[in-house]
Amino acid sequence: MRAPRSHTALETSPSRSTLEDSRVPVRAKLAAAWTSVMFLYIYVDYFQLFTPGYVDEILAGRIHTYDIGQTFVVIGVTVVAIPSLMVLFSTTLPARVNRATNLVVATLYVPVSVYNAVGESWTWFFGLTIGLEVLILAFVLRSAWTWPRRTPSPATGAISLDDEPLRAAQRA
Repeated sequence: MRAPRSHTALETSPSRSTLEDSRVPVRAKLAAAWTSVMFLYIYVDYFQLFTPGYVDEILAGRIHTYDIGQTFVVIGVTVVAIPSLMVLFSTTLPARVNRATNLVVATLYVPVSVYNAVGESWTWFFGLTIGLEVLILAFVLRSAWTWPRRTPSPATGAISLDDEPLRAAQRA
């Protein structure tokens, strides 16, 4: 005969359908966010080709008020290259430098993203895409700002393995 089980035992036992929710490292979150920004840049530029008159402007050698030339293209490549490099930097730089770099670059890219909407007539399209870019950049800022710190356990002196090493002054 089975022993009766209390209803609390049933509530605390793991269900077969419970999904594992492991912690994602900050570096992976940042790299994924910068990758998302890059996808948005690429697709916004691609879909912008479908806006009326845009291809005609390109064929005429102008985009908005800018002449298409080497300077314009170099600036365009630079604006796109920085977030793509941030994917690499987010996974390879030391934690302290990584955090600072993400905070600075994401802060500078919010106005860059907003500037791209200036003078555009397709407000729904650009409002949505730039809104998404700004939300992702806010996620980068929050993730970098709240980067977990390594702290020794008071009971064992053990250090968390998730973050940057303790400074020598903290160890003493």
